[in-house]
Amino acid sequence: MTRAVLSLGSNLGDRLAHLRQAVAGLGDAVVAVSGVYETPPWGDSDQPWYLNAVVLARADGAPRAWLDRAMALEQAAGRTRDPDRRFGPRTLDVDVIAVWLDDGRPVVADDPEWTVPHPRAHLRAFVLRPWLDVDPDAVLPGHGRVADLLDREPVATDLAGIRSTPHVLRPPGA
Repeated sequence: MTRAVLSLGSNLGDRLAHLRQAVAGLGDAVVAVSGVYETPPWGDSDQPWYLNAVVLARADGAPRAWLDRAMALEQAAGRTRDPDRRFGPRTLDVDVIAVWLDDGRPVVADDPEWTVPHPRAHLRAFVLRPWLDVDPDAVLPGHGRVADLLDREPVATDLAGIRSTPHVLRPPGA
């Protein structure tokens, strides 16, 4: 059994539908889903704004299985990757932010295909703010309490540009 924090984002097509499809695609692995936030694009400003949310999940399987699940969700949403625009627009982006083993130890991996904890999560208000919704005591391994990270620059400045939305993503069966 492993636990994971997954960040969901979409800025192409029916953004909310893409997020809902991702949550549904995780099935009974979903433990909690944050509110939905509208956020400016990060890393490539020439694109539409995103809808972002965070999912806390738990499932049987190896830690790396979360990457496989994330990629399958992106593929189901029709995501195509543009090698010339690493941070470009997408129908769905699912990032594995952090993973823990059943005994509570964080998983640390650093290889070309999969790095956890996510190497830039501590800099991304669009990940940290929704994460706080579902886990007020959250800790990003190697970086500290999520609530504290929101007070540090450049995250604190980015936080001002994030807008809460009235949208709700319900876990399957809720």
